[in-house]
Amino acid sequence: MQSCEISGDSTDDPLSSGLRRKRQPRIVVIGAGLAGLSAAKALLESGFTDVTILEATDRIGGRVQSVKLGHATFELGATWIHGSHGNPVYHLAEDNGLLEETTDDERSVGRISLYSKNGVAYHLTNNGQRIPKDVVEEFSDLYNEVYNLTQEFFQRGKPVNAESQNSVGVFTRDVVRKRVKADPDDTEAVKRLKLAMIQQYLKVESCESSSHSMDEVSLSEFGEWTEIPGAHHIIPCGFIKIVEILARSIPESVIQLRKPVKCIHWNQSVSKEIERVADHNSDLPEEDKGSDVFVECEDCEFIPADHVIVTVSLGVLKKRHESLFHPRLPEEKVMAIEKLGINTTDKIFLEFEEPFWSSECNSIQFVWEDEAESESLTYPEELWYKKICSFDVLYPPERYGYVLSGWICGEEALIMEKCDDETVAETCTEMLRKFTGNPNIPKPRRILRSSWGSNPNFRGSYSYTQVGSSGADVEKLAKPLPYAESSKTTPMQVMFSGEATHRKYYSTTHGAVLSGQREAAHLIEMYQDLLQ
Repeated sequence: MQSCEISGDSTDDPLSSGLRRKRQPRIVVIGAGLAGLSAAKALLESGFTDVTILEATDRIGGRVQSVKLGHATFELGATWIHGSHGNPVYHLAEDNGLLEETTDDERSVGRISLYSKNGVAYHLTNNGQRIPKDVVEEFSDLYNEVYNLTQEFFQRGKPVNAESQNSVGVFTRDVVRKRVKADPDDTEAVKRLKLAMIQQYLKVESCESSSHSMDEVSLSEFGEWTEIPGAHHIIPCGFIKIVEILARSIPESVIQLRKPVKCIHWNQSVSKEIERVADHNSDLPEEDKGSDVFVECEDCEFIPADHVIVTVSLGVLKKRHESLFHPRLPEEKVMAIEKLGINTTDKIFLEFEEPFWSSECNSIQFVWEDEAESESLTYPEELWYKKICSFDVLYPPERYGYVLSGWICGEEALIMEKCDDETVAETCTEMLRKFTGNPNIPKPRRILRSSWGSNPNFRGSYSYTQVGSSGADVEKLAKPLPYAESSKTTPMQVMFSGEATHRKYYSTTHGAVLSGQREAAHLIEMYQDLLQ
């Protein structure tokens, strides 16, 4: 049985003789993803010297995970830099020459980011037919027009009617269906194709939102998410390079890998118990015994701190908030955690010996004709593959080889994660054969896929505003503890960072970076006299 160990400050620095006598504050950052690294980098560069990052896994990067296979780099997590104007991730990449290889072919305008803006998306039906290009364009124009309407409820303060159930999916499906059915120029066959396309487009939207279904995304809040102007970019050598740039100025000794946290004891909740244990540890400095915060690690080490920046995902907070914090979080923060949404968006990479798709095809979109009148996007477990919305063609082939990148989200993504590689590869191949009408498509030579939902260190891909939640809940999630108005103890003992805590840029890498910088800025302001 492990005995608990309490870490102490052994420095001879005269500043370490007590926080009130201007010693350096001890800051612990939980998580070495973009938010945690951004916070630590800003703190160290501002003059803080006692900063520790605790990372549960054996790598840095969090939901950035670049995997190199042969000469190509594939992104299991974050892939695109969304927008350029004022985007800190874009500027990091640009300043370090990471975008030099990026061509116009790797830039995309609009919500949906592909690997190439050249070429055409092939919308194929489960009967092996390609939907005519003009039908796709007409439907796409209609869908985008309705999508723009969904933005107006927040941006213009339009009231939401009861029929929509305050749901992006319900509203979009209802409005688009009515307009399709009312079009006097379309035949019944064309109308049926367009009605089936509604579900396919909503599946794509769900993958982008990382929701199980767009029915779960709040209509009244949907327009608050803000898109940064400018093109979308990828980093050919891997998004992990952004992580490495952030970590470059952080000493190796600051980051402790394989160091999962069991509990954050805040507001002096454990001080007396620590003092009792500390009686047997003469090396523990006097000021550590009364610390406001102790971080209890899974290896039984207790780390004293003045401030803790928590950057774990919303999925982890949903699962572990009751045991992760002692005392428990205020009810207001618990409600925010429960109201906000996070689900899983996974990728499935399939590598083929030769392409079976045409050179103009930049993606294969799966349209199930039997879903023309469907209301739900939930499938029985054995039909999980029907949630795969599309496969993008990775471009250029000179870099990636002949690779397709599939997208699946929600509960069906979790089912996919439980399957073995052979089953997923075989299922995807059968789908491609069915929709292309080509029974001779060979099985892929290699498969690579993500598993963000079942990974206990993430429990999802990124956040969204669920029906019943609002931007105010994001603010409550980000609010530091203890609440200043109700406490006479040290402020900002426990701080919160990560993409889910950014009201305008949740779900993005730049939201994660900016949230880390935001929390660091609070501490820099708090200790500006000490840092001068």
